[in-house]
Amino acid sequence: MENAQQHRPAEDGGEPAGEGPGGPGTALELLVHGVGGTTPEQMLDDPRTVRVTGDGIAAVFRRADDADAERDPGARRDGPVPEAYVWCNLTSGNGTRALWLLLLPFMVVNLAHWMRPSAHGRRRTVRLYGLLVRLTGLSLTVLLVAAACEVALDLTAWQCAGTPACADRHSWLGFLSPEGGWWGAPGRRLALAAVVPAALTGLLWFLSLRTWSAYESQQPPGGSEAEEDTGPTALSRPGFWYGRRLGARLRAAHTAAALLTVAAAVGSAAARYDREPGGPAVLAVLGVLLEAALAAGAGAVVWVVCRRGRSERRPDGDGDADRRLVRGLPLAALALLVLGALYSGWERPGWESAGRLPGNVTFGALTLAQGLLVTVLAGVAHALHRTDPDRRAALRGLAGPAVAMLACALGGVMSGGVSQRVSDWLDGTRASLPGPPVLLTWQASVIPPLLLLLLVMCCWLARRAWHLARAERAAVEEEYAGETGDPGRTRRIASVRAMAALTDRGPRILAATSAATLLLGAGALAGATATGETPGEAARGAHPVVHGAAQTAQALGSWLIGLGFILLVTWGRRAYKDASARRTIGILWDVGTFWPRAAHPFAPPCYAERAVPDLTWRIATWTRATGGRLVLSGHSQGSVLAAAAAWQLPPSARRRVALLTYGSPLERLYGRWFPAHFGPDALDSLHRDVVCWRNLYRRTDPIGGPVRLPGDGGPDVDRPPLKDPLAYGRTAEHPLPAPILGHSDYRADPAFAEERRRLLARLRPEVPAPRRTGEPGPAA
Repeated sequence: MENAQQHRPAEDGGEPAGEGPGGPGTALELLVHGVGGTTPEQMLDDPRTVRVTGDGIAAVFRRADDADAERDPGARRDGPVPEAYVWCNLTSGNGTRALWLLLLPFMVVNLAHWMRPSAHGRRRTVRLYGLLVRLTGLSLTVLLVAAACEVALDLTAWQCAGTPACADRHSWLGFLSPEGGWWGAPGRRLALAAVVPAALTGLLWFLSLRTWSAYESQQPPGGSEAEEDTGPTALSRPGFWYGRRLGARLRAAHTAAALLTVAAAVGSAAARYDREPGGPAVLAVLGVLLEAALAAGAGAVVWVVCRRGRSERRPDGDGDADRRLVRGLPLAALALLVLGALYSGWERPGWESAGRLPGNVTFGALTLAQGLLVTVLAGVAHALHRTDPDRRAALRGLAGPAVAMLACALGGVMSGGVSQRVSDWLDGTRASLPGPPVLLTWQASVIPPLLLLLLVMCCWLARRAWHLARAERAAVEEEYAGETGDPGRTRRIASVRAMAALTDRGPRILAATSAATLLLGAGALAGATATGETPGEAARGAHPVVHGAAQTAQALGSWLIGLGFILLVTWGRRAYKDASARRTIGILWDVGTFWPRAAHPFAPPCYAERAVPDLTWRIATWTRATGGRLVLSGHSQGSVLAAAAAWQLPPSARRRVALLTYGSPLERLYGRWFPAHFGPDALDSLHRDVVCWRNLYRRTDPIGGPVRLPGDGGPDVDRPPLKDPLAYGRTAEHPLPAPILGHSDYRADPAFAEERRRLLARLRPEVPAPRRTGEPGPAA
C-alpha cells in the first residue's frame, strides 16, 4: 500500500451541467475491507493501483486504468468503477502496537459504555448508566497506578531496599539501603521510586493525546444539511465521531487521579509516622494539610468525571472553561505530587521501614467499590431493558455490566499477578519480605479455579458442536440433493457450519465467566479481610487436601499471570504481523477499538473516528461532484464502517447510495451486544435511509449473518444464505473440489455481481450541478 503511486487528476474550469466529469451515468463501487486487512492490489484484482486520496495510514485506491474514470464516462466497463478504501494500518502495522494489549481492561470497560440496552424516554437513567461506567473506568486507572506503586514503592523501595538481606542480593538497590547514605531514608526512597508510576502516568497521557491527534481529530462534514438528531441511533448524530471535549476532560481527570494516587502513596506513610506521639508538630500539621489537599483533589476528579457525558448532537468545540480545566487539573495534581515528595523526603531521625507500606488497604477499597459499581450498573441496565425489551439483546440487557465485571477482574488479576511475580523475584525463596498485600495474592489465587471453569465450558462447547454437526449433515444432504455421496465431504461441511454456529453461544460463556468472577472476587476479598493472611497461610491447620489446594492455587496463580503476560504480548505481535492469526482474534480487537473512548481515555485508540469521516467525506464529495450512483460495499468489519458512514451522510448523498454488505456482523454481533446503537430499530432506520440495501451471508461464516429486519424489510435486505461450497463435488464449472470459504472471498460468488447489478439498477442517476472554477476533481 505504501508503495502505491500518488495520483491527483488535474483541476478543471467550469463546464456545462451534464458534461462535467462523471456525467449522469457514472457508477462507483467503494469497497471497504474487513478484519485483517488486505492490499489495494488484492481488493481491486489488479497489480497496478494508484492512490487517489489519503495518506499512509488510510487511503482510497483505484486501478491505474480507472484513475480518470470520471473524465471518460463512455469507456467500456463491465460494471461500476471499483475503488478501495484501505484502513488496515489503523489497527495493524508495527508489532510494538501489541503493547496496547496491556491496556486491555481499559478497552473492555469502554466497551461496557456502548453496551447499554436501548430505551426511549429514560434520559436520566441512560445518563446514570454512563456515569457508573465512567466511574468504573476511573477506578481501573487508580488500580493500575496503585499496582505500579505497589511494585516500585512498597516491594522495591520500602521492603527490599529496607531489608539488608534483600538489598544485598540486588546490588542495584545498594544506594537505597539504610547503610547507603542520604537516599537510605525511607521517605527519600519512596520519593525516588515515585518516578516510576509518575512516568507511567505521563506515558499514558502522552499516548492518549498523540493517538487523539492521529486517529480521532477528524472533523465531520459540515454544511446546511447537517442534522442534529436523526433516527433511533446516536450514530447518525453529527458529533458522534468527534467527542473532543469529553475526551480532553476524561484525559485530564484520569491523569490527575493517577498522579494523586502516586502522591498519596508517597506521602501517606510519612503522614502516619508524623501523627505518632512524640513526632514534630509542624510535620504533623503539614501531613494533615497534604492529606486534605489530596482529598480535595480526589473530589475534584470525581466531580469532573460525573459532570457531563458525551455531547453527540453537534460536534464538540473548545470552551475556555474546559481548556483551563484540562490544563489546570493535571498540573495541580503534579504540584501535589512534588509537594508530597518533598514532605516525605524531610529528615526524620529514627524512621525505619518495616512490614508492608502503610495504606495498602487501597486495593480492598477499590475491589469493594468496583463490586458495588457493577452491581448498581446491573440494576440500571435491567431497568432500561424492561423499558424497551429486545429479545435478541445479549444477556437480556446485562451484557454491559457483565463486560464491566470482566474489565475489573482483568485489572485485579493483572495487578495481583504482577505484584506477586515481582515479590517472588525480589525475595527469591528466602521469605525475608512480607510481600504484596494479601488481597492481591488472593486475587491471583482465583485464576486456577476460573481456568478450570473455562475448561468445563470449552468441553460443553465441544459437545454442543458435535450435536450440531450431526444435525447439519441432514441439512447438507438436502441442500446438495442428488450430489451427496462422500460421507467425509458431508461431515466437513457440517462441522464447519456447527463451529460457525458456536458464535451465538458467546453470551452464555460471558454470563458464566462474569458470575464466577464476581463470586470468586467476593470470596477473595472476604478471605483477605477475615484472615489477613495469604491463602496458603490461612489454610494451615485445615484438612491436608484443603491446605494443599490453597498452596497450589497460590503458587500456580502467580506463575500463570507471568505466563499470561508473555502469551498476551506474543500473540498480539503475531496477530499484527500474521494475517491468518489476525483473522482469528482480530474481530474481538476491532470491535473493541471501533467505539470512541467515552468511558476511558487511556483505552487503545478508536480507528473509526478516522475511518468513518474518511468514508463520509469521500462519498459526499464524489456524489456532489458527479451526481453518479455509488454502491457502498463492505465486508465484515468494513460493513460496520459502511453503515456508520451511511448514517452520517447528508440526505442529498444518501439518495445516490446503495449498501451492499457481506459477511457482516451488524446484527449477529453488534445488534445483540450493542442494542442501543445497532438494535432492530436502528438497522430498520438504516434500511429506510439508504435507497436500497442487500446483505449476503453463509451458514459456514462464524462472524457474518443475516440482518433479520422485522416485517417486509427482512427479505428485502437479506438474500437467502449462499451455498458454501459452491459445488459439492467436481463439476464442469468446478473441475477441482470447491473450497469451503466461510468468512472469506464473498466476491467470488456469482451472487455478489448479481446483487451489485440490481442495486445499481435501482439507483437513478442525477445530473450534477455546474462545477466552480478551481474546484478539485472528484478523485482528488
